[in-house]
This record gives sequence, structure tokens and C-alpha cells, in this order.
Amino acid sequence: MTAARALLAFGFALTAFAAAAQTPPSNYDLQNMNFDMWCQETKHYSPERCDQRLPDDDKEFEAYRQTVEKYELPYLKQRERQEYNRKVLGRDPVDNPVNPSAVPPGKGGTIPNPQ
Repeated sequence: MTAARALLAFGFALTAFAAAAQTPPSNYDLQNMNFDMWCQETKHYSPERCDQRLPDDDKEFEAYRQTVEKYELPYLKQRERQEYNRKVLGRDPVDNPVNPSAVPPGKGGTIPNPQ
């Protein structure tokens, strides 16, 4: 009986690991798509029409969702790389501040005259 429990626990752990491996990283702000919002905001159908959820509409929504998801994660990764390059690998922070409001107006990152 103990071997069966161990095998069952291993099966659950393996299933959980496989499911976790398929989910995208959680540090990206991936938005879940909603059929009703897509129907009303993208297709501009009435709420009554969207409530019907016709098979053709469902197929069109799935195609649209797959297209968007195909490009969303690479886009978010690119934005993260650009932000990292800007903040960490960029040029001198005095000349190119990350927060422009940190430099007083008119100073522009120059060294003040000591006189």
C-alpha cells in the first residue's frame, strides 16, 4: 500500500511540475483575454449579440487570442530588456538620469560652477 501511495504522490508531483513548466513566467504582466470584452470592444457588437456566443464568433475569438499571445510574451521580454539597458547598462547616470525630475531644471547633468 505504501508503494502505491508513493507512486500516486510522484504522479501528482510530475503533473504539477508539467503544468508549472507550461505556464509563462509570472513576472510578466500577461493579460487574460475575455470573449465578452473582445466581442464588445474589438468587434463592436451589442451585449445581446455577444451573449449569444455563436460558434463562428468563438472560432474567430480563439484565432485572435492565439495571434495576440504569439506576440505578447516576446514583446514584454523586449520591453524588459530595453528597460534594463536603459537603467543599468546605459550611459553615465549624471548625463542621462533614469528619473529626469532628479536633475534640477537648467542643470541638465552638468557640474555646477564652484564660484
